[in-house]
Amino acid sequence: MGSIRTWSLAAVAAVLVVVVVHQRSNAQAEPTRTADTAVTTGTPAAPSSAPTNAPVHVTGLPDFSDLVSRNGASVVNISVVEKAPKPGEMDGDDPLSQFFRHQMPQGHPQNMPPATGVGSGFIVSSDGYILTNAHVVADAATVTVKLTDRREFTAKVIGVDKPSDIALIKIAATGLQAVQFGDSDKLRPGQWVIAIGSPFGFANSVTAGVVSAVGRPLPDENYVPFIQTDAAVNPGNSGGPLFNLDGQVVGINSQIYSRTGGYMGMSFAIPIDLALNVKNQLLQTGKVARSRIGVAVQPVNQQFAQSFGLSTPHGALVSNVEADSPSEKAGLQPGDVIVSVNGHPVDQSQDLPGLISGLAPGSEAKLGVWRDRKEKEIAVRTVLLGDDQAQLVKVKSDAQEDGGKLGLSLRPLAPEEQRQLHTRGRLVVEDVTGPALAAGVEAGDVVLGVNGAVVSSVADLKREVARGGHSVALLIQRDNAQMYLPLDLG
Repeated sequence: MGSIRTWSLAAVAAVLVVVVVHQRSNAQAEPTRTADTAVTTGTPAAPSSAPTNAPVHVTGLPDFSDLVSRNGASVVNISVVEKAPKPGEMDGDDPLSQFFRHQMPQGHPQNMPPATGVGSGFIVSSDGYILTNAHVVADAATVTVKLTDRREFTAKVIGVDKPSDIALIKIAATGLQAVQFGDSDKLRPGQWVIAIGSPFGFANSVTAGVVSAVGRPLPDENYVPFIQTDAAVNPGNSGGPLFNLDGQVVGINSQIYSRTGGYMGMSFAIPIDLALNVKNQLLQTGKVARSRIGVAVQPVNQQFAQSFGLSTPHGALVSNVEADSPSEKAGLQPGDVIVSVNGHPVDQSQDLPGLISGLAPGSEAKLGVWRDRKEKEIAVRTVLLGDDQAQLVKVKSDAQEDGGKLGLSLRPLAPEEQRQLHTRGRLVVEDVTGPALAAGVEAGDVVLGVNGAVVSSVADLKREVARGGHSVALLIQRDNAQMYLPLDLG
């Protein structure tokens, strides 16, 4: 069997092939993430109260017919004709290159018919504004919207936001039936939900299921805390609404996990609260402004939690603070664990980018920060998200010093080497064995700190390791990133 992949939900009009959405990938161990490449934390919210011994009774399955009859007219079918591919775009085995594509004759791209595809959307205002997925319309030359009364309109793309996979389009029509919006923050696992869309081009198909999880992070997804459901969605459902039992839209169906390209019990929807924020910005400016605070973060596992004195693994571990960034000015440090943003808990490191990026640039973010085994609040003023990154260079030589029971051979960095590496670190790794090798330390890494304390010499390193006990969090700089690595010293 192949590994599980995240697949898009739009259909191919002619041959109905499905492909991976541009940023989806297999689940894997998470590397360092930066809050600058994602927007939208104290101790996470306390777990729900313990279950009582009272029995739970399920009296029967709901009847969805009234809900569907009231809301079906608000769901639209979207068909697109894509822009002609440029020479070379058809090469390679990237499944995305086959996404909205007819079976094509052999020959040059200019001799091939245009690619077409089908997706879904839903009306958000009576004057013709429609929400859908960015991957449905992002590369379209023409977009056609078909209503349930069989009227068809050529749509204008108002704006596309690929990071959140949200697009806003408009048709020249009035008096349309718009959906009602719910509160996706109030969703709970086990609640019934309904998906309506055009799987494989079959317009206004209805499927039902339950919410499997909320706030679900996915690999390579920095912006969206997905709603996971088991409502059957397939290629062509992309951009369609997810309804609660009150007939309110709580999400936009976006992708699935699949071994086959078809539905296998796991589908993911974008929370409507996030989508409406994106929609409003697209409507006002045609683009989405996100915030950054200038930190790189990584997950907190059990070893890190023990190293920093956390009762449970939670929060986002700060591995790097960008020079002259809002975080540096506010006093954030590598080794801090961010556990909340404006009172909203940060349970996993993936939560932080979405929480920060969702704030308006220039706004204040009150961060709950775990430092020195206690929590404090630090206020950070956000700035507009940018993409600048420093380029680092590895340098090695023959002089070595012993890194003790970590299994490290180290040497001091010369001032010129520090400038070349753009690092504040003083120690570079020459050789790796033992616990450091098992933790993933590599030759050429620059050692910056241990358990949140800065180390500038081998003596500093040994002192902090001795204080750390059986679990040590080693902060290193590698290439253009800083990261913590957990070392188990037994």
